[in-house]
Amino acid sequence: MITTAPPIADAPWTDAHCHLHGGDADSQEVRLAQATELVVAAHAAGVGRMVTVGCDVADSRAAIAIAADHESVHATAGVHPHEAKDGVDGLEELLSDPEVVAVGECGLDYHYDHSPRDAQREVFAAQIQLARAHGLALVIHSRSAWDDTFDVLAAEGVPERTVFHCFTGGADEARRCLDIGAFLSISGIVTFKTADDVRAAVRLCPPERLMVETDAPYLAPVPHRGERNRPALVTLVGAAVADLQGRTQQDVAASTWAAASAFYGLPA
Repeated sequence: MITTAPPIADAPWTDAHCHLHGGDADSQEVRLAQATELVVAAHAAGVGRMVTVGCDVADSRAAIAIAADHESVHATAGVHPHEAKDGVDGLEELLSDPEVVAVGECGLDYHYDHSPRDAQREVFAAQIQLARAHGLALVIHSRSAWDDTFDVLAAEGVPERTVFHCFTGGADEARRCLDIGAFLSISGIVTFKTADDVRAAVRLCPPERLMVETDAPYLAPVPHRGERNRPALVTLVGAAVADLQGRTQQDVAASTWAAASAFYGLPA
């Protein structure tokens, strides 16, 4: 296992949601090497911990392999709504792997509709059940589907630890999430000029329920918008949160580390 992480005092940030294992190379060996470069760069930037997220069964296996190679990386296993048409066969067997800290990302995406909506709801419900059965956290992707997302959660029962990753709603949606006990995970979108709704949500979110993420390689924050995103840039997301909440960056680093520890069941 690689142990390149510096002491936590020198690397206080957690990237609560990224895709380290999604390299372009066909070779697993090359993908592992690419992930190692990203991890080392993140450590140098002050990011001491990362969660790499699975989007289907094969992708989840790749996430687990990256996590097994790095002490500072943890994995999730899930089926993204885009892939819901293929079902969840093979997913449950991954949940006992010690590297897996959550089910997901899963949920509903009515913006792209890459899978039929009934399949999305069925697969989302199945993963809520898996999270509850295995005592794992649940990572939700919800886009253009707020009402149905909350309806499925209400029908299945909200897992004790649930997060809306890459939160894109406004104050009203944030309150609905917080009212069911969920966390919000804020991405680089918070730095975009048009993201006033997200900024309003950040202002009202209690620090103990807020995490920061990159969703790398997507959604690089300003001033890197348009570039391939990377975990090292989560510090810019944290800086934006600090400005919006009138807090120091050190305080936000500490509170988001604590929130990620509580949510994913990681050492504080």
